[in-house]
Amino acid sequence: MSTPIEDYALIGDCMSAALVAADGSIDWLCWPRFDSEACFAALLGTPEHGRWLIAPRDKARTTRRYRPDTLILETCFETADGAAMVVDFMPRRAANSTIVRLVIGTCGHVKMHSELILRFGYGAVVPWVSRVESGALRAIAGPDMVALDTPVHLHGKDFTTIGEFTIGRGETIPFVLTYSPSHLPLPKPVDAATALTDTEDFWREWIAKVRPAGPWTEAVRRSVITLKALTYAPTGGIVAAPTSSLPERLGGQRNWDYRFCWLRDATLTLLGAMHAGFFEEAQAWREWLLRAVAGSPDQLQIMYGIGGERRLTEWEVPWLPGYENSAPVRIGNAAHTQLQLDVFGEIMDVHHQARRCGLSTNESGWDAQIAFLSHLNKIWKEPDHGIWEMRGPPQHFTYSKVMAWVAYDRTIKSAETFGLPGPVDEWHKLRDVICDDVCEHAYDKELGTFTQAYGSKQLDANLLLLPCVGFLPVSDPRIARTIAAVERGLLSNGFVMRYSTHDVKDALPPGEGAFLACSFWLVDAYLLQHRYDEAETLFRRLVGLRNDVGLLSEEYDPQDKRLIGNFPQAFSHLALINSAYNLTRTAKPLHQRAQDGHAPPEELTVAAD
Repeated sequence: MSTPIEDYALIGDCMSAALVAADGSIDWLCWPRFDSEACFAALLGTPEHGRWLIAPRDKARTTRRYRPDTLILETCFETADGAAMVVDFMPRRAANSTIVRLVIGTCGHVKMHSELILRFGYGAVVPWVSRVESGALRAIAGPDMVALDTPVHLHGKDFTTIGEFTIGRGETIPFVLTYSPSHLPLPKPVDAATALTDTEDFWREWIAKVRPAGPWTEAVRRSVITLKALTYAPTGGIVAAPTSSLPERLGGQRNWDYRFCWLRDATLTLLGAMHAGFFEEAQAWREWLLRAVAGSPDQLQIMYGIGGERRLTEWEVPWLPGYENSAPVRIGNAAHTQLQLDVFGEIMDVHHQARRCGLSTNESGWDAQIAFLSHLNKIWKEPDHGIWEMRGPPQHFTYSKVMAWVAYDRTIKSAETFGLPGPVDEWHKLRDVICDDVCEHAYDKELGTFTQAYGSKQLDANLLLLPCVGFLPVSDPRIARTIAAVERGLLSNGFVMRYSTHDVKDALPPGEGAFLACSFWLVDAYLLQHRYDEAETLFRRLVGLRNDVGLLSEEYDPQDKRLIGNFPQAFSHLALINSAYNLTRTAKPLHQRAQDGHAPPEELTVAAD
């Protein structure tokens, strides 16, 4: 039986990340980058596919927490004979990536057990393990090398490295696991105590600039730390999640690799970072985006690798059974080849918001924007695959067309606000043509609502974003009826589904959980409608879904009351941050993007606090 997704915590060094189960087992780790092959893959299989357990030999009661304002995990084990704590963290990387595990005795004496099963290549490759002069263990397989340094005596058994020891009150025993390319000399061991102090100082100094969010400040702080942990520091790219193939339905086939960077999230990422007070991170994200999309507009992708890589070939891993037998396990993501018109709107919106908030010079990227608009003019009438990356035939998705409208709207606003040159009159006409096209073909007069796609009778949660991106004001009766229709048709036990997988043909078997970001979108729609009590009630429910260390996955199963989907999910935490500030601050991400007259101009200046 797989460990429940909500039983995992995250540690990371802003280049890679590991998932640590409540029982003390690290079940997922890709080294040396988020998108590298996993050396611990028990998350998607069994312990034999790689894991690292440190836990008491005897039955124990377990509690855990992050040290306040850090990504340092403390797991406390209490047995009949005493108590011990395992402190897990990944120091900020210098030359090599390292996991430090400190076992600290807090009461009596506790018999402990360590079990290290290294399996490179997503659980397929057993390394050669040997002991070196320093006493450390070295494991090598092809290009990969890992060294384990600890005073505990270790021995091998059935391709597993085992250690047995007893920890007493006041004692600390370190375990330091370090990655290095196998052709390089063995890395020097990290001093665990110094690394702990430095790591704690880094996180606390970094989070100190976060802006308050009233009663939701703690949730925002933990979400901001999580997003930082999902950021690839060398480039500024943010992975959607550090995992692959955690299912959207237990036992199902909706299993995708999320260790890449989606343009879909671009504007909300920028606004969330800026409203939280992290302008350097917002700038790094914007610069990653500019580098990634650079090139011919007709080659624009919906997602890229953490360095801006374009080839994200999808393949299946036959030797991994999947989380709770949810197969197939997929590596790479074939959706990177899809046409999704919404990315054009995201790019233009990011440019515009960056100019408004002083993240770039007015003319920055302007020539490229004009080139992208010129290409969009040729293709906006084409069907696409939509933001949910459906693997069925392309359609004229409503939200895709609306984001094409956003592309022209934001470029017009940049030109008029900052005096940038371009055929503004032509853009005005195109913007109006797209608006008329959407209102004519996406609004079903019989149903009295906008629908998922032209000619469709189905709803989609992304219709909640129509007023949020400023397409139509929330006071428009068509928008009000659409929000009401989503409430009637897509709410499941109080949470919003993306769309009905039973009624929409998306080339996959039906069934999935409630997509958490969509429920945060409903919070924002309520706020636009001045339904403040309902917005806060729903937000409280969503915050209450976080696990014991404050993390959210992609989806939630209201029936089984379990987190499902890739974990932790950047989009969920990003939506939490934006909705929290929409609820509590004068300057709101929602008003800044909607620009629909609900906020006076002075409220749209993020930097003015």
